[in-house]
Amino acid sequence: MIFNNVNPSFQTAIFGRLLHNLKDTAWKESNKVPVINSIHFNFSLIVQITKIMTSPKVINVLYIDDEYHNLVAFKASFRRYFNIFLAESAVEAHKVINANDIHVILSDQRMPITTGIEFFESIIETHPEPIRILITGYTDIEAVIEAINRGEVYKYLTKPWNEDDIKIFISKAYEVFSLRRKNAELSKMLKDANKKLEFLVRQSLLS
Repeated sequence: MIFNNVNPSFQTAIFGRLLHNLKDTAWKESNKVPVINSIHFNFSLIVQITKIMTSPKVINVLYIDDEYHNLVAFKASFRRYFNIFLAESAVEAHKVINANDIHVILSDQRMPITTGIEFFESIIETHPEPIRILITGYTDIEAVIEAINRGEVYKYLTKPWNEDDIKIFISKAYEVFSLRRKNAELSKMLKDANKKLEFLVRQSLLS
């Protein structure tokens, strides 16, 4: 099945749209309108969707912490599971996300100059896609909850963090990231499909 790990209602919507397109093709055929291009088009659409839904699962994770030993420990713990990027400050983090396709960002809250929440606020407009996870102490919980309510933070972890918790949080965050990106790609593809189908209908009617 090409839609593994995708919300069932979304599967239904996509296949419903494909069925509609195929029915439209059948209607044209019954009215003796040339449909070779339409058939080819529907097959191409299915191939493109298959590529999107079966893309390899490589999770790019950015971890931000002003303490170097924490960065080293994080990479040593998780490099076997994820593709890890590191940054010691918000400035370095901006360079990383500008140069790489980052899926999940984890940031320490208590950092000099720019806090974790402030960094997340700064990238919402320019880099809205990465899922943001904050690592914080109990004293910052109220600020974290407010940030979550504003949509700036997806989840938060309290110190000291647990390796299993980190792996679970990152995996679930990537599922959200992946589904949002696939939804956006498929929506754009279907919008383009509608335009192309309308063009084929106009060309067929004029021929």
